[in-house]
Order: sequence, then structure tokens, then C-alpha cells
Amino acid sequence: MDITKKLQGFISVEQLKIEVLNAAYGNTDTTIAKLDSRTIFMWYVFYAIFPWLTHSWIVLTGMFLMLVAMIYLARVSYLLLFLFVFGLVGQGSMVLGVSLFFGGNLTTILPLLMFELKLAIISLAGLIAFSTMEPEKLSDGLLKIGVPAQVSFSISYGYRMLPTLIEEYHHVFMSFRLRGKAPDQHGLLYWRTVLYFMTLIVKSFYPLMLSSAKRARTTVESLESRGSLYSFKNPAVKKVKLGYMKFTYKDGLFGLFNLLYVIMLFMLAVALH
Repeated sequence: MDITKKLQGFISVEQLKIEVLNAAYGNTDTTIAKLDSRTIFMWYVFYAIFPWLTHSWIVLTGMFLMLVAMIYLARVSYLLLFLFVFGLVGQGSMVLGVSLFFGGNLTTILPLLMFELKLAIISLAGLIAFSTMEPEKLSDGLLKIGVPAQVSFSISYGYRMLPTLIEEYHHVFMSFRLRGKAPDQHGLLYWRTVLYFMTLIVKSFYPLMLSSAKRARTTVESLESRGSLYSFKNPAVKKVKLGYMKFTYKDGLFGLFNLLYVIMLFMLAVALH
């Protein structure tokens, strides 16, 4: 019963909102979060591309272990880690099942494991990069590297609206439950109850989409009335807004450490080959 209560508390709407807020705003005091956002962008691009350029188990395993350690240092949300593990295991099981169904054998396990390891490296790098940048820092970083201001603002706005959307979706879902009628009998393996809740989940999205569109229109009109389009395109405003961004010795040490670590992995792989 205690385990059930803890599980229900973990997957509750309030806990979900807390985890989303922690993912967006709760990691601003870590070492990685203090780096310039452009450094984090370059680091992520490297780990998103480089795993596809090597087939060395030693190199890939070493990169994976380092990212696991950085996950702890970056204090990534438990919700994001759960989704990462669930998605990775689910995708790997599905690909393995499809390969065996179409005539594959156990020799396909090793290539699939390497493929999953590469995806895990890329996913962990993404979790670390984007969970250590708060919405404002992410938006400013994108603006600094030349992304249109409307796009960078939309990403920041989406971060801020996500907890509100979760709460509103929960209200819509509960209103459907109050006005609906659950099945009197669960059926074999609770299929009637599962089908009922899946129907409510889908139906709850439509009012949420209409409400979000209305709220977005109100926000856009409010921003336009305050001259946001002018500020988006004015170089002087951008200079003032992004004046705090600069590379420091911490960015250099971080990049040098990652470069030396990857070189060490390659030297180790060549020595053990």
C-alpha cells in the first residue's frame, strides 16, 4: 500500500507540474548551467553527430558513462529520466521484435545494442543541454546564434505555458469524467475501463487546443500593442538584451575537458584493438 501511495503521488498532476517546473527552472545553479548557452549548443551538436561517426564500443561506452555522470551533476528531472528509459527500452524492444519477426536471429542483437547506445548518448546529451538552460537563457542563446526572434520567443513562451496547459488539461479531463459514465464492468484485463479512459484522453485535447489558440492570440495581440515586433528586429535592442552573454574560462575548460576525454577514449580503443 505504501508503494502504491508513493506511485500515485509521483504520477499525480501536481507532481507532474513540479517536475516540469524543475526541468525548466530548477537547475540554474549547477556548474553546467553557468556556462554560456552557445557553449552548451556546440557541446550538444558534437554529441548529437559524433556517435554516428564511430563504431567503437570503447568510445561509445566511455561517452555514455561520462554523460551518465553529467546527468547526476546536472540534476536532471526524474520525470525526464523515466521518459528517457521508457522510450529507449520500448523502442529497442520494438525494433528487436520486428527484426526477429521478419527472419532475423540473435546476431542482430549486437548491432541493435550499438544503435540503442548511440541513441542513448544523443538523448542524454539533449537532456543535459536543455534541462540546464532556463527558458530565457535558451531563448537568448538561440537569438544570439541568429535564430529569428519570433522563433526563439515562441520556444521560451512554450516553456512557460507548459505547466498551465497541464493543469488545464487535467481540469478538462476531470470535467469529462464528472459528466460521463464509467463502465459498470471492467471486462477481461480491464479492457472496457482502459478504452473508456483512452477515449476521454483523446476528447480532452480538443477543448485544450481551442483554449490554447485563444490564449496565444491574446498574447500576440498584447505583445504587438507593446511594440514587440519592433524590438525583435531592432539591433540596438538585441545588443542590450544579449549584452550579458560572453565566453569565460569555464567555457574553455569545459570544451577542453570534453575534447581530451574523447581523444583519450580513441587512444584507449586503438591500444586495445
